[in-house]
Amino acid sequence: MTAQPLVPPFTRETAVAKVRRAEDAWNTRDPEKVALAYTPDSRWRNRAEWVTGREEIVGFLTRKWARELDYRLVKELWAHDGSRIAVRFAYEWHDDGGRWYRSYGNENWDFDGSGLMRVRHASINDVPIEESDRRLHWPLGRRPDHHPGLTGLGF
Repeated sequence: MTAQPLVPPFTRETAVAKVRRAEDAWNTRDPEKVALAYTPDSRWRNRAEWVTGREEIVGFLTRKWARELDYRLVKELWAHDGSRIAVRFAYEWHDDGGRWYRSYGNENWDFDGSGLMRVRHASINDVPIEESDRRLHWPLGRRPDHHPGLTGLGF
C-alpha cells in the first residue's frame, strides 16, 4: 500500500501524520531518502548553519550522522496552520568518545502545494547526559508505535 500524500492545507490529523513521517525518515539516518521530502531549492536554518537545496541537505545530514552516533529522534506536533507546521523534538546520540547527549529543539516548517518542505528553521540545544539517563530505547530505525512520545516521556 502506498502512503497517502500529505499536502496543505493541513488538518490536525494530516499534520500529526506529516510529523510522524518526518520522524520516521530522519530515524533511517539516510540523507538521500530524507532529502527527497524537501523541495530542490529548500532553505534551512539549523542552529547557526544555513543550508540551501537537496545537495547541501544531503551533505549536512551526512556530516551530522557521522558525528551523532546511535541517533534516535522523537518529534511532536506543536501547531499547524495552512501550509505551516511547528514541531518540538528530542533526540539522543553519542559522540565518538562515547559521551551521550540529549538534544531538544523546535522546528518551523513551510510546505509547497505538493507537500514538499520548502523552508525549515530549527533551534536546538544539546544537554550532556549519562548513558544511564537515556530515555529513547529502541533498535535503530523507526520508533515503535508503543514507545512513548515526548509528552509521554515528560519532555
